[in-house]
Amino acid sequence: MSEKNNIKKKDKDFLWHPFTKIDKDYDPIVITKAKDDILIDIDGKKYIDLISSWWVNIHGHCRKEIVQSISKQSEKLEQVLFADFTHSPAVNLAEKLISILPNNLSRVFYSDNGSTAVEIAMKVAIQYWYNLGKKKKKFVSMSGGYHGDTFGAMSVGYSSGFYKPFKDFISESIFIPFPDNWDGKNDLEKEEIRSLNMVDEVLSKNQEDIAAVIFEPLIQGAGGMKVCRKEFFDSMLKKFRDAGVIIIFDEVMTGFGRTGKMFAADYLKNKPDIMCLAKSMTGGYIPLAATIFSEKIHNEFLGGDIKKSFLHGHSFSANPIACSAALTSINLFNKENTLKKISIISEIHKEFIHKLRNNCNVSRTRILGSIAAFDFNKISKDYGSSDTQKIKKKFLENGLLLRPLGNTIYLMPPYCIKEETLKECYKKIIDILM
Repeated sequence: MSEKNNIKKKDKDFLWHPFTKIDKDYDPIVITKAKDDILIDIDGKKYIDLISSWWVNIHGHCRKEIVQSISKQSEKLEQVLFADFTHSPAVNLAEKLISILPNNLSRVFYSDNGSTAVEIAMKVAIQYWYNLGKKKKKFVSMSGGYHGDTFGAMSVGYSSGFYKPFKDFISESIFIPFPDNWDGKNDLEKEEIRSLNMVDEVLSKNQEDIAAVIFEPLIQGAGGMKVCRKEFFDSMLKKFRDAGVIIIFDEVMTGFGRTGKMFAADYLKNKPDIMCLAKSMTGGYIPLAATIFSEKIHNEFLGGDIKKSFLHGHSFSANPIACSAALTSINLFNKENTLKKISIISEIHKEFIHKLRNNCNVSRTRILGSIAAFDFNKISKDYGSSDTQKIKKKFLENGLLLRPLGNTIYLMPPYCIKEETLKECYKKIIDILM
């Protein structure tokens, strides 16, 4: 048996893959190495990683600087419990994060993935009010939003449609309609007014019960790369801010340059009280997440009985190797003028999205920073449909790693992708769709 077939056989015998329909036709591609924006399979075939390996690999694969920082740190301190101990990688990363985040955020709590970052934010919001002697347990989020796959995260992302088997086991949340925008949309203002009116209604009926609101700022990821206007978002945030509601930003996907600024919060006047970060924080090399809090939130957990403390933690919280990788990744932004690279990617998106609009089967084109998306009307809107699988396979046959969300096709390439490479990818996409 060949090495490839042996790996595939063992894969089918022993593994269970995420977000994957597994049946007799399931045939995973065996990847053996990668460099920059390229993945290489066991047969030597190359694939352009146009979704940054699930939105995490921002600087490209096997970047020398990050690899070296991981290696160097692993020789000094690979892991230590983060209760009663600290270390310079965690401290230095926290200091760096606070220096680039909105000014009101000042306390970093580490975990290891986006879902846990969200769980921590939700638990802290509930306990914040509990410590103040108030029982607030409701959360408000936006229709179609996605915040992770653990139970708290599912409750604020239930409207995304992924969680029907768990309906009876998750907490009920309140959902505000998301007025998504795209090129040429006509009735956007009416939708925005409708959503803002619903915010008023929600506050009038539930203000005393709301623990927090949680939003993906400006763009919904897994919900279909839907974009809203920053003017609407700021107006909505102001209503919650004026009502004294805790605001949580889920920047697990949007953080670290994805939207064209370091954080989506940088576009907005109204800042969050809590922010969740993960995915690309280490450049896509090692799992690490952080939930960052304002001093006002943090102060309600200080002193007195230990029961007032936040008794929550993870075995690998603030892992030194992961923190070192993250610090190196963030430093690359200044070293390589990465935000300028993102602006170039955005301009190429605009050029080719305009061409795609000439296809009668393409609609709802939208761009935000390094993210471009459009709906392809010839395939089903259902997530994981046979149509979606067929077109995904066609992209792979042409050396393009794209993973449609229903009938939404999106690009979210690593920032190292060259202009000519991205343009060539778009030409292939146009040929495939035409």
